[in-house]
This record gives sequence, structure tokens and C-alpha cells, in this order.
Amino acid sequence: MPQTPDTGASRKSLPDAAKRALAEAEARRAAAATQAVPATPEINGPKGPEPTRFGDWEVKGIASDF
Repeated sequence: MPQTPDTGASRKSLPDAAKRALAEAEARRAAAATQAVPATPEINGPKGPEPTRFGDWEVKGIASDF
């Protein structure tokens, strides 16, 4: 099984520039996570699975296929 890039052994064999790039990317991900705005809840949306994903829309017990 190939070794994943996140293991310590493979990071030791990386050049210094690659290690700096990985550290910068981790810092950017952490900063983006702290600045993320939570999504507002949907008002009057469908109950249950997302209809545009699963192919039908249900309103008052009647399913519409589109």
C-alpha cells in the first residue's frame, strides 16, 4: 500500500521549499476555517432529502418528477 503524503516519514524526505508550502497551505486552511460564515437555515424549504439531487419534489404528499 502506498504511503500517504501526510505521514511524518514522507514529510522528512521533502525539500525545504515543499515543507514551507505545506505549512503555508495549512495556515491558509486554518485562517479560512476561522473566517467561515455559517450558512443560514433555509426557510420554507423541502423536508427530507434535497429534491434537486434525488430527482423529485414532494409538496403536500404529491411527488413531481422533473
